[in-house]
Amino acid sequence: MYFIVVKYQVKPESVENWPEIVREFTEATRAEPGNIFFEWSKSLEAEDEYVLVEAFTDEGAEPHVTSDHFAKGLEAMRPHLVHTPKIVSRQVDGEGWDAMGELQID
Repeated sequence: MYFIVVKYQVKPESVENWPEIVREFTEATRAEPGNIFFEWSKSLEAEDEYVLVEAFTDEGAEPHVTSDHFAKGLEAMRPHLVHTPKIVSRQVDGEGWDAMGELQID
């Protein structure tokens, strides 16, 4: 699977509305057959930072980045960002979230 984490520094005036700004993109991506998960979080350290954690099947990654909603979603984000997002994107073994071995809860 492809595991991707992206950090977005959002302009102060767009922070509160960011979930709505990316709603259409998020919903379309989650509906893709190759999407495993697509989850937004707000940073606890930086008030203006959102973090996107996403995963796709090996076959689903390319259709995602070549989709119409991908291009449209990036353009919708562009005027609300301070700078180019930071990304980590890796192909890894697995099919989704696993239980954490170091911290087991019964």
